[in-house]
Amino acid sequence: MTSATFRNALFSLQSRQNLTAASALAAAMVVGSVSAAEPIPANQPFSTSQPAVNTSFDLSADNPFSSPSALLFHTPAFDVIKVEHFQPAFMAGMKQQLAEMEAIASQTEAPTFDNTIVAIEKSGALLTRVRNVFSNLTSAHKNDALQNIETELAPLQAAHSDNILLNRRLYERVARLWDSRGSLKLHGEQAEVLKQHYESFVRAGAKLNDEQQARIRSLNEQLSKLETKFEENLLAISKERAVVVSDVKELDGMDAADIAAAAEGAKERGLEGKYLLEITNTTRVPVLSSLNNRSLRKRVWEASAFRGLGRDGGIDNRPLILEIAQLRAERAKLLGFEDHASYKLQNQMAENPAAARKMLTDLVPGVLARVKVEAADLEKMIKESGVDHELAPWDWEYYAEKVRKARFEVDEAAVKPYFELDSVLKNGVFFTMNKLYGISFRERKDLPVYHPDVRVFDVLDSDGSQIGLFYGDFFKRDTKRGGAWMSSFVDQSALLNEKPVIVNVLNIPRPADGEPALISFDNVTTLFHEMGHALHGMFSDVTYPSVSGTATPRDFVEFPSTFEEDWAIQPAILANYAKHYKTGEQIPKELLDKVIKASKFNQGFDTLEYLSAALLDLEWHSLTSEEIPTDAETFEADSLKKLGIDYAPVPPRYRTAYFAHIWSGGYSSSYYAYLWSEVLAADAFARMMSLGGCTRENGDLFRKEILSRGGSREPMESYKAFRGSEPTVEALLIRRGLK
Repeated sequence: MTSATFRNALFSLQSRQNLTAASALAAAMVVGSVSAAEPIPANQPFSTSQPAVNTSFDLSADNPFSSPSALLFHTPAFDVIKVEHFQPAFMAGMKQQLAEMEAIASQTEAPTFDNTIVAIEKSGALLTRVRNVFSNLTSAHKNDALQNIETELAPLQAAHSDNILLNRRLYERVARLWDSRGSLKLHGEQAEVLKQHYESFVRAGAKLNDEQQARIRSLNEQLSKLETKFEENLLAISKERAVVVSDVKELDGMDAADIAAAAEGAKERGLEGKYLLEITNTTRVPVLSSLNNRSLRKRVWEASAFRGLGRDGGIDNRPLILEIAQLRAERAKLLGFEDHASYKLQNQMAENPAAARKMLTDLVPGVLARVKVEAADLEKMIKESGVDHELAPWDWEYYAEKVRKARFEVDEAAVKPYFELDSVLKNGVFFTMNKLYGISFRERKDLPVYHPDVRVFDVLDSDGSQIGLFYGDFFKRDTKRGGAWMSSFVDQSALLNEKPVIVNVLNIPRPADGEPALISFDNVTTLFHEMGHALHGMFSDVTYPSVSGTATPRDFVEFPSTFEEDWAIQPAILANYAKHYKTGEQIPKELLDKVIKASKFNQGFDTLEYLSAALLDLEWHSLTSEEIPTDAETFEADSLKKLGIDYAPVPPRYRTAYFAHIWSGGYSSSYYAYLWSEVLAADAFARMMSLGGCTRENGDLFRKEILSRGGSREPMESYKAFRGSEPTVEALLIRRGLK
């Protein structure tokens, strides 16, 4: 998809300045990461009664999924949705879509774009409605009842997808259109939609014989169960591995608000008088930067880094991982690919794992050199602090913060009061979106939500017309998986006359009751990042739902979100939202300048921990079924050593046993995509700044050529339409503070 010029530019990173660096049928068949339901307390969002299996597959009229929601833009009616509604709606939805597909396949008329492709695009309305609610509920607000349903439904949904994509008569109609595409006179979006539908059938195994297809079905069923189990385990592990502290003196170094939040978290778990330090989704844990107690730092780091290994009788993810890797490798071979990575990257911008791997490994020497310089600074700080120990991974962030303070005179505790969540959201994120795109956000309280924390906003265009709805679910809770993501309750589609209903989900630590939500600068940039994804969904202006919004290659989808991050440190924008939560005083210019300079600090560490995880992903998924190891820990260690990135103080951002992106999150073989997308983002941002920065003219062009197009044309075509040329790597080096 991408040109050799772009790949060569990426691969030349090492030599540049010492890096010292849905598919078609998506709406009908792919489980989206959308949001969930009920404005009831976090620990009991729904009735916990178990739904009975609906053997008739008929859906009663009182099931809220039986017809489109009567609320604005068909946003879900969370006030009436109950847990017992999901399974009957799923079963009825799958039955209805299969009947629709059978009707398409059974037509006696010759296939046309309308009677085949458009008909497929229109199918599955009921299934899409229920899936869009359920899939985000199980990510953002899961309880035991929902988890049980998810476990039961996973293999049924895999079989449903196979029943469509392995339907020979349906495939033959699509293939006939593909073979005669030159005479169909399709416009650009239609041609792309046809291509993606055809490729989806082929990549699913539509060309295989009956015996091979039977094995593909079995593999998909097994994988759906294992991937669901892995996700369930991660939610349980986050509770299992949380560190409980009995003596507040051990928390020396944490600020009062964070200590109060830790006490509140312990209280919610029935541990009155204790303190709970939660484990985040990445290996690093934010609290490590402030804890003076080294033994507690080690305890917290080990709780994070050794999770999922079955230690101390805990949950062991290793058998799951080995089986998932084995089954994926076997499936890839059946489909004609050397390995799973080759299968996954065939329709991405990188096109093959060798291209992705070369981009990453070319960076390693320069990044390691930068890391060693950073480590020397930290080791010097250790000695200056009057202690005598080697630099360990649980020390890195602690002493990096000390070096940051000394070098830039920036104290995170002194900065946080200027980053109050509501101000960052309204005066930062929303303000920037208004300056760039002319849109505005108007909060409303009348629409039902699935948890009291969730906020809803009208999104209005510059002419006052409403684009769609935006939901924000910002605070961490036990019922929510780690990380941050964007998803949709309703996807934009002119064909279906649908406007977008988008949700951003984050895991910002909840403040103690009555206290303001003062957030880290990392969470500030995450808010901007996820809004970039949200805009990709909200500005979508396509006809067909399968190419709507973020339905793009994995190594393009992170581009718009990463692009929006950089507005967070633009002085004029930062000054508008960085105001003291008590006095309203604007952040002093001297402190603001320090914050901006400090944002480029520690980039060797940040880059190496990312590269390690991305390369580890490719190592796992470049194995053939005969090469799957018997020991996941040993394979990880050997892989890092082979690649020359086994530097103990900087472990991978995600280690194998809790790497959600690649085992359950859809990024298998594609974690490299964040860096690939960052090249695009940095180049595009630099281009925009050269043309005047945050202006409507610039924003409108980005909206027109990038954000509105979804997957309706080749990604590089969209990029060049905005930029005028392919990207270079110069801006990435500058963005990461490496040039």
